[in-house]
Amino acid sequence: MKLPNGITGFYHANVDPPPPQVDGKPFKQLCFDVAIRSGGKIIDFKSPQYPANFYYAQVQMVDDPLYILLNAHYPYLAVASTVECGNIQFIDHPVIDEQFSPFYQVLQSAELNAPIHPNLISGLNSAELEQISYWKPKTIGEIIFNYWD
Repeated sequence: MKLPNGITGFYHANVDPPPPQVDGKPFKQLCFDVAIRSGGKIIDFKSPQYPANFYYAQVQMVDDPLYILLNAHYPYLAVASTVECGNIQFIDHPVIDEQFSPFYQVLQSAELNAPIHPNLISGLNSAELEQISYWKPKTIGEIIFNYWD
């Protein structure tokens, strides 16, 4: 998976165009719909707030608490068991995958936990590469869903 320019949310204003923005309203509604249909409920919903570059819904699914994350700039979605600044534990969840894949690219934990190779980040802008150099993420998931400032 080659990461697209702007995935981190960083860019040089005088050089690069701003990254695209994903509309969070349909995502929020879908989170509520899926949770209700699955016998769960939304505990919390957060829009991207400094320093995070993603939306997330904290969901209680029957016996399975989880987080559904959506990158703020591209329609990349992930599921996690833990979401804390600097610590996101990505998991796979078949129900979420099935319900969200018609609308978003659902990324699997193996993909998100994969190490960073230069060819995967070759499409990023110089501001993003500077952030990667500074923060030193170890996985693709740490780039797509980050808490960088």
